[in-house]
Amino acid sequence: MSKDLVFGIRAVIETIRAGKEIDKLLVQRDLSTAGNLAELLQAAHEFTVPISRVPKERLDRVTRKNHQGVIAFVSAVNYAKLHNVISDVYERGLVPLILILDRVTDVRNFGAIARTAECAGAHAIVIPAKGAAQINADAVKTSSGALNFIPVCREESLVRTVSFLQESGLQVIGCTEKAEKLLYESDLTVPTAIIMGSEEDGITNELIRKVDALVKIPEAGQISSLNVSVAAGVMIYEAIRQRLR
Repeated sequence: MSKDLVFGIRAVIETIRAGKEIDKLLVQRDLSTAGNLAELLQAAHEFTVPISRVPKERLDRVTRKNHQGVIAFVSAVNYAKLHNVISDVYERGLVPLILILDRVTDVRNFGAIARTAECAGAHAIVIPAKGAAQINADAVKTSSGALNFIPVCREESLVRTVSFLQESGLQVIGCTEKAEKLLYESDLTVPTAIIMGSEEDGITNELIRKVDALVKIPEAGQISSLNVSVAAGVMIYEAIRQRLR
């Protein structure tokens, strides 16, 4: 059995109740909710584990063993509470720098972003409970171990997260090629959260409407946009440059 993978109803229940962080839980779509499955769903609800109802064929592609209609992907890291991170940063007299990843799904991109963020001294990475890269051994390897050090916060709603950060005194900046203002025109020396959008379609419109400002990275070439891990690095280090100055 892979160390990132647990399958079988009882095994998954015990994994959840043991306090293991679960990236996602796949449950066969037509499986009866009676008996042990009802217990599993209750445990998942109590521990806020994201559940996806999928056809049996999807589960069979993950493993050919007797999964009993249930597969859990175990995270390689322990998630932090965002409110604890923010409180700790302020208590230490530091200026918060938070990175929010809106549906970044590529494990290698996520690992590279984590490596850059940790090297730069960012205080946390925030990801959504659904639609984010799986934080597995490959992600940790790609991050060169950075995921062992930088807090990762998993939130049910990024919209509510943005509101919480704004109420906590942070400005929230969205990085998108749709912006009019260059990132160099923003003051990133103040408490800041930076949103990077998905590889496919960038930041969701719902989040764009919530942010305090939108900025873009200047581009002069023929290709329309940077890889998200590269763009995140540019954004983070512009904040560091301003703060060091």
